[in-house]
Amino acid sequence: MSLLQRMNPGSKPAEATKPAADAEGQEPRGQLRADLLSDKAAIHKRLVERHASALDVGNRDEVRAKVLELSEAHVRSAGLAIGQRDLDLLVESVLDDVLGLGPLEALLQDPEITEIMINHPRQIYVERSGRLTLSDVVFETDRQLRQVIDRIVSSVGRRVDESSPMVDARLADGSRVNVVLPPLALKGACMSIRKFSHEKLSGRDLEKKKSGSAAMLRFLEGSVRARLNLVIAGGTSSGKTTLLNIVSSFIPASDRIITIEDAAELNLQQQHVITMESRPPNVEGAGAVPIRELVRNSLRMRPDRIIVGECRGGEALDMLQAMNTGHDGSLTTLHANTPKDAMTRLETMVLMAGADLPATAIQKQMASAIDILVQAQRVRGGARRIVSITEVLGLQDGEIALQEIFTYRQLGVSPDGNAFGYHTATGAVPVHLDQLRASGEDLPESLFEPTPQPPPEELY
Repeated sequence: MSLLQRMNPGSKPAEATKPAADAEGQEPRGQLRADLLSDKAAIHKRLVERHASALDVGNRDEVRAKVLELSEAHVRSAGLAIGQRDLDLLVESVLDDVLGLGPLEALLQDPEITEIMINHPRQIYVERSGRLTLSDVVFETDRQLRQVIDRIVSSVGRRVDESSPMVDARLADGSRVNVVLPPLALKGACMSIRKFSHEKLSGRDLEKKKSGSAAMLRFLEGSVRARLNLVIAGGTSSGKTTLLNIVSSFIPASDRIITIEDAAELNLQQQHVITMESRPPNVEGAGAVPIRELVRNSLRMRPDRIIVGECRGGEALDMLQAMNTGHDGSLTTLHANTPKDAMTRLETMVLMAGADLPATAIQKQMASAIDILVQAQRVRGGARRIVSITEVLGLQDGEIALQEIFTYRQLGVSPDGNAFGYHTATGAVPVHLDQLRASGEDLPESLFEPTPQPPPEELY
């Protein structure tokens, strides 16, 4: 692919880049001086005119050498008085526009940033350690932001324009991207990027971060290995997908796993994994393949486990049926604030499938299919916690009965705005304990004994 095609991604899908992975561990670089923007544009234009058809865009070093050569020539001819640092920033800024995602490269390379929120070209917020701050990074023009959006969207075979102004996409490293264009976005194109962690987190990492206790993680590991069906619930940005990745690591390597998502984000550690992604309609409005069809098709692919990245609609019915017809040990996530809300929302999503089923039949399906509900939450201060692990007991008096096994007891909020508390078992012994032991997961009953409240200095 020529350099000119890479700079005009609307003409042909561009190759995905890996901006964050290449610069991992580097210090975030500064911002290009505003008075050098016109010089940057001149160098960029000259690069296209002279080398568009000859440069190998897959060879960053070669492109950088040409950019550096043109930049030094421009500095001499224009009589610019700039230091080495500004020259380096000028070169990297041109490279970012040509090969990467423009001004976003510096933010993607910053390991402390977990989310990037572009409200409009001149306003970009970032999340660090759970807290939002206004970044000093901006796009030079609306057109520059649109070029970055086109490059991201076209790299995964999707489109976004005035006729279809919203899209979900992803970066090459799995980072989740959502775009909304005018006329829906009144102040200009807006985009959010939820960065994908390059480290494969484990249960031990959750324990270190105080997101869950050792007893919780041991119970979840045993539940997954014993092929109980798990649903992970939580609000937006509560860590559901990260938790699903960690919980899925407990699946034995011998199992055949099929993952189904709207935008592929899961990064399973096993080898025997088939990854499928839904497809939106094309320009003519045809060719869409929703998650529900993928779930149905996966049943013909001899899966041991089915993992649906997130249930949002009618696919919930197909997922429940799969769990009830020999595909136990399956996992999914959904948006809900509490375990009880999760069951209510799941029932609503089953109704969205259009099946003319009575409420009792739906509740029986849910009570039979789902064994464990894991509730994730982003508490005050931005920390993500597993706040509840709840067992589904079945139907009792026409209602789905739940029993909480583990909980996070929040005791208050510190002066700096951070919630504090501790994880503990509730004292309830799971009704699935015999099933766990029969499957070889010898969990002692002491695991479910409540933890005494720790001293103030040990709260988190």
